[in-house]
Amino acid sequence: MHDEFLCHVTAYGICGGRRVGVPLGTYRAPTLALALWWMRDRALWIAERLDPQPDSALYPPNAIAPVGETVPDVPTLLRGWCGDDGQQELAADELAAGRLVRIATSDDTTEYELMAESVDALRIQRFASALSTPAA
Repeated sequence: MHDEFLCHVTAYGICGGRRVGVPLGTYRAPTLALALWWMRDRALWIAERLDPQPDSALYPPNAIAPVGETVPDVPTLLRGWCGDDGQQELAADELAAGRLVRIATSDDTTEYELMAESVDALRIQRFASALSTPAA
């Protein structure tokens, strides 16, 4: 069982013709449950910022406009992942087995990526890599 997980949230876009990643958060989760909680929390955080409630006092009238029908609905996809018990169980199983979990979705300008991986698995990979690399 893997006991500690490193979680990241990143947004990727194009700037000056190059793909650029902007870190939106990192968390070192001491348990599997907290890693999944943090990923769901960040997914909902992104969804709320992309698709806020239009009647919220935070926004002046007419400040929010719907996007075109051909634009992928990132907030709905992220909210759907958070509420899908099957997807949550799959992510938990993958993390518990030491495999990387990556949830990615994009709209017409930006890709949003949530990742989590076992700290133990990372250590094992580094150790195995060091063993297979000849000494200089």
